[in-house]
Amino acid sequence: MSDLYFYLLPLALILIPAFFHLRSKKKVSRNAQATLQEAREAGLTEPPSLHPVVDQSICVGCGTCAAGCPEKALGVIDGKGVLVNPSHCIGHGACAPACPVGAIRLVFGTAKRGMDIPQVTPEFETNVPGIFIAGELGGMGLIRNAIRQGTQAIRTIASRPRDRNDYDVVIIGAGPAGIAASLAAKEAGLNYVTIEQEDSLGGTTYHYPRNKLVMTAPMNLPLIGEIKVREVSKEELMEIWKGILDKAAPTIHFGERMEQITPTDGHFTIQTNRAAYKASNILLAIGRRGTPRKLGVKGEEHPKVVYRLIEADQYRGKHVLVVGGGDSALEAALDVSNEAGTTVTLSYRGKAFDRVKPKNRTRLAEAIAAGRIEQILESTIEEIRPDTVTIKQGEQRLEKRNDGIIVCAGGELPTPMLKKIGIQVDTRHGE
Repeated sequence: MSDLYFYLLPLALILIPAFFHLRSKKKVSRNAQATLQEAREAGLTEPPSLHPVVDQSICVGCGTCAAGCPEKALGVIDGKGVLVNPSHCIGHGACAPACPVGAIRLVFGTAKRGMDIPQVTPEFETNVPGIFIAGELGGMGLIRNAIRQGTQAIRTIASRPRDRNDYDVVIIGAGPAGIAASLAAKEAGLNYVTIEQEDSLGGTTYHYPRNKLVMTAPMNLPLIGEIKVREVSKEELMEIWKGILDKAAPTIHFGERMEQITPTDGHFTIQTNRAAYKASNILLAIGRRGTPRKLGVKGEEHPKVVYRLIEADQYRGKHVLVVGGGDSALEAALDVSNEAGTTVTLSYRGKAFDRVKPKNRTRLAEAIAAGRIEQILESTIEEIRPDTVTIKQGEQRLEKRNDGIIVCAGGELPTPMLKKIGIQVDTRHGE
């Protein structure tokens, strides 16, 4: 009997940990499969930017790619890495170097949805001499890459002979690439100005939900040096940007939107909603979301109309209209409806909210049943007045009391603008 125990004990020491390990892997696989199924049901299967493709013949299912993804876009199903949450992938590329067997390559676009990528040189100059592109517009969503690109583009401009124009460079956009470029331009003594259509620094980061993790590596900024942060929240990163603005005081004009670029005899004229600038060079550091899509209705210029939700508590006790049918619209309506004394109306031109996360659809149904949100489908906004709004639904016209309107209708991509000024744009389908 003692001999039997002698053999069974080591066997048990091997089999018991193996059992729990296999059970854990099965649970991880089930969770990843559920996430993938939820994305498919919501129609959220197309990644918005640079994203990973996993070679299943090489992948060993170790899960380091999933563990290294701050957005939780990757998972392991049946022992293989899979992009289970495509819409969450923002192209930071941390998964590829994390893979120990080189099974991941990063690509733009998919077979179903092409992605427009402007052609640029290693110095980030387009085929139009004097026009540079850095950051998200060039397909790279990672903050540290945007900072590197913005810095490199300005250093290339600074190395060239200066022309007799009002500005050596006009920087368009104050996201990470634009911030770095502004600091580099100031450091190099260039005559520059940065214009930003929003009222704050941060670019795409400015539109992220509260507490979203946005950094994956330290960053090095001209005039500032290395900022040793890794994963920080949106709020913490916005405080870093504000600290940089206070310390370095780059020349940035907020609330100024670029409307047109005209090449003229060796320089460019940049027309904004406020002024016109004559510059030798332009750095486009704008995001891929472009300019917010407007409703195009009478009264839309009223200051109560905004195109994003920053803080829900500013609408406490007010009558609010949210326009749109995506996750951003539902989440805005749900957030505002939690404020005491607030009435929320959600207007959408479609018959149903098809391309939204099932969890948001469930939360919306609960809010409607509780009387916190009024849903008006197959509707459009007809006119906006200081205290009311007219909503058209079929042949009906509904007049609602209104103190604020949040339009979540997406953005107009800048691709037509790029092509209009002669910049070559390639459409990538998984390349």
